[in-house]
Amino acid sequence: MSVPEGLPPMEYRFLGRSGLKVSALSLGGWLTYGGHVEEAAYDIGVNFFDCAETYSAGESERVMGRAINKFGWKRNDLVISTKIYWGSAFGDNPVNNVGLSRKHIVEGTNAALERLGLSYVDLIYAHRADRDTPMEETVRAFNHIIETGLTTFSPLKLGILTGKYNDGVPKDSRLGASTDKFVEGFNKNVGDEKWQKEIEIVKNLKPIADKLEVTQAALALAWVLRNKNVSSAITGASRPEQVYESAKAFAVVKKLTPEILDEIDVVLGNKPPVLVRRY
Repeated sequence: MSVPEGLPPMEYRFLGRSGLKVSALSLGGWLTYGGHVEEAAYDIGVNFFDCAETYSAGESERVMGRAINKFGWKRNDLVISTKIYWGSAFGDNPVNNVGLSRKHIVEGTNAALERLGLSYVDLIYAHRADRDTPMEETVRAFNHIIETGLTTFSPLKLGILTGKYNDGVPKDSRLGASTDKFVEGFNKNVGDEKWQKEIEIVKNLKPIADKLEVTQAALALAWVLRNKNVSSAITGASRPEQVYESAKAFAVVKKLTPEILDEIDVVLGNKPPVLVRRY
């Protein structure tokens, strides 16, 4: 698979306060497309791939593992993450397969590693908070999997901004293509009042993108990437072409002048107020 000429070089940033460097653009594995998207991402310099035990009922991790083997990638060149919480698809009695109990964190991590075909992941997240499990139990469980070498680090909008949902839900989009129960949970919000309000805001960003001669997707990613506090923007893609389009965002960052940023703030209407010092 050949990478288009003229793409900006990949940037690498420290992940939070750690010494680990990740590509400023990373690839999320919510949906799975046979490894072609992963290959395209790797070819443009992406080294950070994000999975989860619940993504496509574990297939996200299996596809990532197969891609590593198929393309002969070296493990030390990759930063692989996964998330633990929703593991109910992987047991006959799901009573302990969901949540952040020590049991599920340990067993869920081992199951994820088996699907990935790896001995460890670089980063493992709590996919959401678990109000039923004491925080001490969760933190100690994550510390346990770090100390046993199963992971090295553990930290405790669907593509709307691309403009592709402005006129409805495309069949090949994340919300249109998937029958995954996890995705279906988001589909119920399509078309409601909040959705329509967001779509109208996004439509008003298009003239700004047109003025800069860039796509709305590149504009949205550039807006994120200009913030150096962002270690990596986790992107999604169903086709290699979308991966290449995302890479163009690095060249758009320099076009985001103070005047353009002010225009974006006006459209979004969510700029925090400037606090005046009282003393």
